[in-house]
Amino acid sequence: MRRKNIAVLVLVFFVMGAWQLYAEDSEISRGTLAGLQGLSVFVENTQANVQKYARKAGIDREAIQMETERRLAAAGIKVVAGEEWRRTPGNPFLYVSINTHETEKYWYAYDIKVEVRQVVYLEANPKVRTMATTWSMNMTGIANIGNLHIVRNDAMVLVERFVAAYRAVNKGR
Repeated sequence: MRRKNIAVLVLVFFVMGAWQLYAEDSEISRGTLAGLQGLSVFVENTQANVQKYARKAGIDREAIQMETERRLAAAGIKVVAGEEWRRTPGNPFLYVSINTHETEKYWYAYDIKVEVRQVVYLEANPKVRTMATTWSMNMTGIANIGNLHIVRNDAMVLVERFVAAYRAVNKGR
């Protein structure tokens, strides 16, 4: 019965266009990246149910953080932390989350989010400041224990999409 469930899940992913991108990468959301003077990077921990296997595939918070920061720096995007981040207008940060769910023994459905979050002001009440997502992309898929590296690769695809969006509106930077 469980094999049938995984087969149905895989079929649903293919019918829905598995491994497709769901995005908010529009002209408007890209506009919120213009003029960012730097940003911090925050990566969520992976779920406990996959951590042991994920670490072997390079999918742990520290590895994703380092690779994300390396790619941003290589693209000329300033990465800030601590007090420098607090002094950066808008306190922007790139948020990376890899959410997994074991659907069958050694099979994991995953959802990866890469978002820019920054302080925004409300038009109706400009005195109110709040942190909001202003640009985002996510990707879903399914992987077995033997190919969890696909999840890391997909996360870096989304980081590169952010780099492209940032560069599109910050050409002189």
